Parts: sequence; structure tokens; C-alpha cells
Amino acid sequence: MFKQILLPTDGSELSTRAVLAGVSFAKEIGAQVVGMTALPDFHAFTANADMIESTEDEYLAASEARGNKQLAVVADAARSAGVHCTTVLARSDQPYEAILRAGRERGCDLIIMASHGRRGISGMLLGSETQKVLVHSAVPVMVYR
Repeated sequence: MFKQILLPTDGSELSTRAVLAGVSFAKEIGAQVVGMTALPDFHAFTANADMIESTEDEYLAASEARGNKQLAVVADAARSAGVHCTTVLARSDQPYEAILRAGRERGCDLIIMASHGRRGISGMLLGSETQKVLVHSAVPVMVYR
């Protein structure tokens, strides 16, 4: 069965519910979990208000603090369930690539992640990180909705 489960999170409510479901599943099957989040790199030219209003160092520190808070949710849930957990904070403008890379580097044999359910034009324009992971993953992906 599965031994190492990757639980990507973006800190949203749906993502948190997927993490909790993933930790519960891991406990049931005796697997370990890897919590991960991907943070965008700093860009001097951007439409992102957080980057425009901050220096690079300020932005990186603030986003890292946000990422660590997201990862703490995974670690706390795993600790409460008695599931072994490690965490990965990645920098990438392509979150799906960071998710796949973390899964490969940590030897994960399953990815459990949320889908925000964007459909139609919004899904096409915004894209779906979950959809990209589904298309490019070499390991099974369980989508939580």
C-alpha cells in the first residue's frame, strides 16, 4: 500500500480539509506524510501587491512566515494523529512543478490534494494546479473535494 503521502497546502479552508483527510487516511494505513507548500519567488515587476509594497527581503520573510504557518497546520494534525510528518517549503512560480518535485525527492507514492473546483472560463484562465499535478504526476493523485 502507500507508505509516504504528500499533502500539498495553500492554506485555504478546502486545502486544510484535504490535509486533515490525508492525515486521517495515513493513520488508517500506517503511512507517513510530507506536508508541503509552494511560495512564489520575488519579482520586481509584478501585479502582486505584496511584492510591490515590500523589499525583496521583507517579502521573502513575510511569505516564509505565511508558509511556515500553513505547514504547522499539517505538522500539528499529524502530531495529534500520531503520524510521522516532515515538511517542505518550496519557492516556485509554478506550484504544480514544486509539488511534483517534492514528491519525487521525498519518495512519495501518493499525493492527496484539494481541488477548488474552478470550471468553465475561470478554470481555463486561472488554471488548476490540481489538474496540472494530475496530468504530470507519475504517482497516484487523490483529489479531495
